[in-house]
Amino acid sequence: MKVFENFNLTNYNSYKIESYCSKAYFPESENDFLKIFKQHNLKEFVLIGNGNNIILSKSEYERPFIILNENFKEINVDKTLIEAESGATALEISSVALKHSLTGVEFLYDIPSSVGGAVIMNAGTKEGETKDVLYKVRYLDLSDLIIKERFSEEIGLSYRNSFFQNNTGCIILKAWFKLRKGNNEHIEKLMIDSKNRRWSIQPRDYPNCGSVFKRPPGKFVGPMLDELGLKGFSVGGAKVSEKHSGFIINFNRATGQNILDLISEVKNRVKDKFGIILEVEQRII
Repeated sequence: MKVFENFNLTNYNSYKIESYCSKAYFPESENDFLKIFKQHNLKEFVLIGNGNNIILSKSEYERPFIILNENFKEINVDKTLIEAESGATALEISSVALKHSLTGVEFLYDIPSSVGGAVIMNAGTKEGETKDVLYKVRYLDLSDLIIKERFSEEIGLSYRNSFFQNNTGCIILKAWFKLRKGNNEHIEKLMIDSKNRRWSIQPRDYPNCGSVFKRPPGKFVGPMLDELGLKGFSVGGAKVSEKHSGFIINFNRATGQNILDLISEVKNRVKDKFGIILEVEQRII
């Protein structure tokens, strides 16, 4: 396990916000997790995967960070079951599935998420959701420091929500995905088509963390913001994307506060015009 003091988090969050934490832990095994909480007696901390779907609201954090990025990412395959540690990425899962002619996770190919994040948020696209393929999850329960497992039906997966979203004292260590045998050419085509569709409508030229808001019932966020003329609206270095107004981009050294102020303004205008209170999908730290 690697441990760093006064660690720069700029390259560990997808908005590329410059921020520092007092200490950063990079665990490489389940024993490292147990060591962090038993020997280091960690009480207050921030856990992040590969830094997607988060907004770092501060320039400095006294709380230590536990980071799963390019570590704790082993993947194994047993027939149609893929077993992956929580630091593995959605891209890696789908690529391994393709290699073994397994179908079911093509939708994950271009989703910028770690395995842990995908489970917590029930990540998905119109082609599928994590709940469609998740079989089982292994996690560390901080209330008693015991490693436990739950099957998919015990996790309460719903639209951008799960048991782990509401129980932050449970740290996902590993997940299993139940897939089906498929045809390599067909699997690869689905992956490429999904990626091309997303790249054609999403801003990939500036740092961003994907969709900012959850979709309200009966409405789509993008068209509402378009109607309000908010494409290109900015606060500091943060801007509503001109390519897709459901995204906020860091176009000029944005701070976390810039992003939060922009979100607040967007929410206020949507509420005033449509009577809808938008819910932020991204995790504010």
